[in-house]
Amino acid sequence: MSVYSTLCFLAAAAMLIAFINSKIGKMQTTIAITAGALVLSLGIIVAGQNGWFHLEDVAAAQLGEINFENFLLKGILGFLLFAGGLGIKLPHLEDQKWEITTLALAATLFSTFFIGFSLWGICQTLGIPLDLIYCLIFGSLISPTDPIAVLAIVKKLDAPKRISTQIEGESLFNDGFGLVIFVTLFTIAFGNEAPTVLGVGQLFVQEAIGGIAYGFALGLIFHYLISSTNDHSMELLLTLGVPTAGYVFADVIHVSGPLAMVVSGIMIGNWTRYIGFSKESEDHLDHFWELVDEFLNGVLFLLIGMSMLQFSFHQEDWILMVIAVPLVLLSRFLSIKLSYAGFQRYRDYNPLSVKILTWGGLRGGLALAMAMAIPAGVMVIPDKNIDVREIMLVMTYSVVVFSILVQGSTITPLIHKAKLWEAENNA
Repeated sequence: MSVYSTLCFLAAAAMLIAFINSKIGKMQTTIAITAGALVLSLGIIVAGQNGWFHLEDVAAAQLGEINFENFLLKGILGFLLFAGGLGIKLPHLEDQKWEITTLALAATLFSTFFIGFSLWGICQTLGIPLDLIYCLIFGSLISPTDPIAVLAIVKKLDAPKRISTQIEGESLFNDGFGLVIFVTLFTIAFGNEAPTVLGVGQLFVQEAIGGIAYGFALGLIFHYLISSTNDHSMELLLTLGVPTAGYVFADVIHVSGPLAMVVSGIMIGNWTRYIGFSKESEDHLDHFWELVDEFLNGVLFLLIGMSMLQFSFHQEDWILMVIAVPLVLLSRFLSIKLSYAGFQRYRDYNPLSVKILTWGGLRGGLALAMAMAIPAGVMVIPDKNIDVREIMLVMTYSVVVFSILVQGSTITPLIHKAKLWEAENNA
């Protein structure tokens, strides 16, 4: 079966789960799709182990053909981040610029090293010979919150304005900084040349600052293109040029495509929306991109749920999976708590902000894609054929699944309490 055929069947499965959920379950769509995919994967595994039918190897082979890393990082990520940028309100972003900058930079850096050193200490205690550099790599890939998961789940719950802006803005902008940390540590672990301070600085400027500048230029170009026509269909079609050719070209010039998509999305959503589009296009812009966003999110979250068919699980993997979830949550809480210790010196915040940002700091496909980029064959426990990639994948997967299914489905009461506090104190 071709990759295209596999994706078509996965898209149909995602839509079927979403339809059934809309009639019966009433869960948030992405949570329902992930849960449905997990149930399907477990069913395939159990059936194979009991000899009823053997689809596990076939399903794993078909999923392997898709190459999850490329599918997300070099494919649909541009669409999802551009759609997220369109929904960001610039005045809200301006009001929370220092909070978002601190959360995206300082909190991500703190979390990376806290998780890395804590995991290394735990592994030493348990007798698992996982080197410190690999523990730090795990910290770097799991620390940035995932904009796709956050926007798909948390944004739709209508949290109070400041909390919503912080969690959305952080998730959209921490990718560039998180990528620099990940690439630097990846180079130390697997590269032939040791990175230098100058090299890391150049990488950050090229990827992050270059991505922002390129996104601004891209948004400007498409603003004038859209403004030059009154054809309703053409105006909407032109927006597709940003996450397609625009995203691919970012990779060609070696700047951050994700940051470019966020910046251009914010420009078109806040500037072009009101002075570039015709009235008809302005009314349909959000509906058009919500449809694209829902469709691609459905396929992505189904792939996340079914990715377990590609993993091997050993006793050590299960131990580290159980450890990874509370460790990541503790790191998230401490990074937010320390950030708010500084924020609260200058303004007052909703008392539930730290809890919501901690529990709402979701991880998703981005972390899984980075874990899949780790090369296979670097053995940790040779006699059991356990390598670094396997450990990174299973720990990342446990955090991602817990994040989507448990955190995503239980954050609603916290947001309702925060909204009630806002209503009582702003009355």
